Amino acid sequence: MDKSRSNKVYGGYEKAPNRAFLKAMGLSDEDVSKPLVGIAVAWSEAGPCNIHLLGISQVVKEGIREGGGTPRTFTTPLVIDGIAMGSEGMKYSLVSREVIADTVELSVNAHGYDGFVALGGCDKTQPGLMMAMARLNLPSIFMYGGTTLPGDFKGRKIAIGDVYEAVGSYASGKISAEDLRIMENNAIPGPGACGGLYTANTMAMISEAIGLALPGSASPPAVDSMRVMYAKETGNKLMRLMEIGLKARNILTFEAFENAITALMASGGSTNAVLHLLAIAHEAGVKLSLDDFDRISKKVPEIVNMKPGGDYVMADLNRVGGVPVILKKLLDANLLHGDTITVTGKTMRQNLEEYKIPDVDHSTVVRDLNNPFTPSGGIRILKGTLAPEGAVIKASASKVKKHRGPARVFNSEEEAFASVQKGDIKEKDVVIIRYEGPKGGPGMREMLAVTAAIVGMGLGEQVALVTDGRFSGATRGIMVGHVAPEASSGGPIAIVKDGDYITIDADSGRLDLELSEGEIKKRLSEWVQPEPRYKTGLLAQYSRLVASSAKGAVLVPY
Repeated sequence: MDKSRSNKVYGGYEKAPNRAFLKAMGLSDEDVSKPLVGIAVAWSEAGPCNIHLLGISQVVKEGIREGGGTPRTFTTPLVIDGIAMGSEGMKYSLVSREVIADTVELSVNAHGYDGFVALGGCDKTQPGLMMAMARLNLPSIFMYGGTTLPGDFKGRKIAIGDVYEAVGSYASGKISAEDLRIMENNAIPGPGACGGLYTANTMAMISEAIGLALPGSASPPAVDSMRVMYAKETGNKLMRLMEIGLKARNILTFEAFENAITALMASGGSTNAVLHLLAIAHEAGVKLSLDDFDRISKKVPEIVNMKPGGDYVMADLNRVGGVPVILKKLLDANLLHGDTITVTGKTMRQNLEEYKIPDVDHSTVVRDLNNPFTPSGGIRILKGTLAPEGAVIKASASKVKKHRGPARVFNSEEEAFASVQKGDIKEKDVVIIRYEGPKGGPGMREMLAVTAAIVGMGLGEQVALVTDGRFSGATRGIMVGHVAPEASSGGPIAIVKDGDYITIDADSGRLDLELSEGEIKKRLSEWVQPEPRYKTGLLAQYSRLVASSAKGAVLVPY
């Protein structure tokens, strides 16, 4: 196994002081002579999504030791999106993705680790870890910590998205305070990430589709014994990757990204995955654009019936065979590249041929491609006079594909949420929330509090929302995000006025501000960029470096 990296830090007589630090922790000469392998654990006590991952890392250690390595665990910070949602704290969510990638780079390179395992849970931990894998280009493998089990509300399965919508229902008098309390107490029954096909479970699905995680490892719940089995196998498999010299960028080819996008479209997963795949591709040196998402969306039907648009949660997908059930259907229909290499050292096709799918009826959770829920992918890319660089809509999250209405303009999420709560938003309105983009927010907050309130009030099919911010994977309704250029960069969304008519057409891929070209140019020439909201600290640094959402909102340090 290649030990050249750790030898530079710990090998030779002159590195005796370096080895002394390892021996102070109980490591022997034999331990130091083996490859030193990092285990990057996104962990804190902020929420249930990652709370169990330190324990899981101990099992990964066993697999690494059995495979001939010496494991060293380190942690990364994280943000629990569901807790930060609707507050200033949400501005740090997307920022945390970059901080996680930087933390892994810092820890792995500073200590000369020869490879690493990445353990993720909540939304941004997974893309942050995968970005680090692409950036460092070492033998590395990803494992998801698993979903929580479904919650229960009076005999009905629920997930956290239902609680957000219940807030809007309570505000409009549709449910009682007691019902809201019951949902609050029972929505998340234990460890693991949010149960529906929200961002965490979407990115876990993608980790398999792109080839960075073991087949079948995405779907077992956090409390399932299969999670422990996969943890040990992941550690052992990393040592195999080191033996054959298989590195992250050998796996992260353009075709692997096409596979990931195909799985995203077939599942109707979170719109955040668009940002994250663009960012991972950037780190891998792969040229990926919004046009690739739209091209694939047009030819891949949506076949997965999971919340928020459907009925089931990740634990249900696991019951019928997990992500390989979806991938095998796509491969059989020639919609996947079967020859892409994966962390097993085998191709996608070989993995799926060997994977044993349980003999159960899975048609309620995953349909055949000849009987899809929608004939095209769950996500569409929109362009037009309001979004020249592009915008993103989860088309499958609403029965309404076209909407035209007058703009109701707000310069922050808080302004919009207050207006929704007061009942000021009416049918046909297009709620515009701007200056919430990567630079302007900064941090591109998710608007779940606002979107869920609109849906909870019964207006999800009558009111549209357009923003340069983001949406949670739990969002449903006529919701358009990632509008680029953003308002803070002088995009057309900055010059929309109350009463201007906006047209959204998910079928044709258009998002237009119904003004003449001359009027748009006139308003843009009169637009004055506002002062940055933050002039010191992390958010100010991020705002200065972050690129457009159309490029994945990556940091560009030049």
